[in-house]
Amino acid sequence: MSRKKQQPSPENAPVAETSPANAAEVLEKELLEQEDRYLRLAADFDNFRKRTAQETVRRSAAQKDALIHEILPVLDNMERALAVDANTSFEQILQGVDMILQQLRQILRHHLVEAEESTGELFDPSRHEAIGSRFDPSQPDHTVLETAQKGYRRAQEVFRPAKVIVNDHPQ
Repeated sequence: MSRKKQQPSPENAPVAETSPANAAEVLEKELLEQEDRYLRLAADFDNFRKRTAQETVRRSAAQKDALIHEILPVLDNMERALAVDANTSFEQILQGVDMILQQLRQILRHHLVEAEESTGELFDPSRHEAIGSRFDPSQPDHTVLETAQKGYRRAQEVFRPAKVIVNDHPQ
């Protein structure tokens, strides 16, 4: 009959004796490893933050450049309109300026910027800036009577509030 060699079980395994000095060394080594990991993670995060900030600046500059490239043809057309000779009729100049205005509006629409019509609407302080008031008995109180400067919105957000004259019924 052959005898099997008995494997040491965890209960039977020899226990390594750790002296307080040895335990302190182990803990100090672990602490140094953890500090090193912490410093590396902190440096990685700082590098990530810097890369993100640089990418944001690059993206912003690229968007500005794209908008400038879109506006330059409008500027060219405006300069051409100003360079017309004296024989050009007023109506031709007016037609050219209107075409330039349409070109500029198209660029704004491309960037989701739209003019808002305010006249006849109820005054809304989030969309309108009251620059004056007057009384018109034919209109309801707090109705926008006149728009002095158009307001614009981008998507559903107010880009620039309209400057308006509001109807104010005397009390």
